[in-house]
Amino acid sequence: MSNLNSLQDLFIDEIQDLYSAEKQLVAALPKMAQAATNQELKSGILEHLEQTKRHVTRLDQVFESIGLRAQPKTCKAMQGLIEEGNEMIQNQGNAAVIDTGIIACAQRIEHYEIAGYGCVRTYAKLLEYKDAEKLLDETLDEEAKADETLGKVAKTVNKEALEISPATAGR
Repeated sequence: MSNLNSLQDLFIDEIQDLYSAEKQLVAALPKMAQAATNQELKSGILEHLEQTKRHVTRLDQVFESIGLRAQPKTCKAMQGLIEEGNEMIQNQGNAAVIDTGIIACAQRIEHYEIAGYGCVRTYAKLLEYKDAEKLLDETLDEEAKADETLGKVAKTVNKEALEISPATAGR
C-alpha cells in the first residue's frame, strides 16, 4: 500500500501503475498478434506493440521530468485484462469469432489505458508538470487512435463472425 497524502503522491502511484501496465503489454501483445488471423488485426496489434514500447520510454521521461527514477508498481488490473486475452487466444473454434474476441479484449485494454492516462495527464496539469503533461497527452492521443483503429477493424471482423452463424443473428 502506498502513502497517498498529496496529489503528487497519487500522480506518482498512478504513473508507476501505468509503467507496469505498459511493460506487461510489451510481453503480451506479440502473443495476441500471433493468435490473430485477420491480417489487418495482426498488423494493428504489432503496430501498437511498437507504440507501447515508446510509451514505456515516454514514461521513463515523465519520471525523469519530475526528478524520479522510473519504478513500476504491479498493475493488477492489466494482469487481469491480459489473462482474459490469454484465455481468448487459447479458445478453439472459428478464426473470425476468435479474432472478434481478441478485438474485444484489446479494446478493454485500450479503454483502461485511456482512463489511466487521462487521469495522470490531468494530475500533471494541476501539479504544473508541463513536460510530463505534454508527454502523457501524446500517449493518450496514441491510445485513443489505437482504440479507433480496433473499432474500424472490428466492423469487418464482426461481420465475418456473424456470417458464420446467420441463423442465430437477432436472437
